[in-house]
Amino acid sequence: MKKGLLAIVFPILLLLSGCFNDPVQDDLLNYVNKEMKSAGKLEAAAISAYEGVSGANYQDDQTMYEALTKEVIPNYNEFIKELDSVKIETDELRKIHEIYIEGADIQFKAFVTIKQALEEQDPALIQKANDMLADAREHIRDYKSKLNKLAKEHKVNLT
Repeated sequence: MKKGLLAIVFPILLLLSGCFNDPVQDDLLNYVNKEMKSAGKLEAAAISAYEGVSGANYQDDQTMYEALTKEVIPNYNEFIKELDSVKIETDELRKIHEIYIEGADIQFKAFVTIKQALEEQDPALIQKANDMLADAREHIRDYKSKLNKLAKEHKVNLT
């Protein structure tokens, strides 16, 4: 009698334990805590270097050019390689990650365009690059918004 009861209860417990496994939650946790760690550091280094020579921090074309060629573009290029190598298991997260890659690609092209504009002293290229940066920011905001929504749906706290 006990063996018969165990034979019925044990498979039900196994099935129920499978119900609590959330592959998207697992993928999100791996994505945020492991896969994106080094990519995040590279992006932060590139963006920090760019912000240090642009906007209110702009000094002169030569300083910006050197920052772009020595720090911003090389770090951002490595960042994109990291983004491309991130391992993602679920379609929901993969679609969101693709938005990030697209935004990063646009931003990288904008940095290269700024470098070219400085070389050629072409204000039209600067305007084109600024438009590209705005487009990239839009993609990155969309990525963050969708990532936060997915995390909330799967009970993952992003910090």
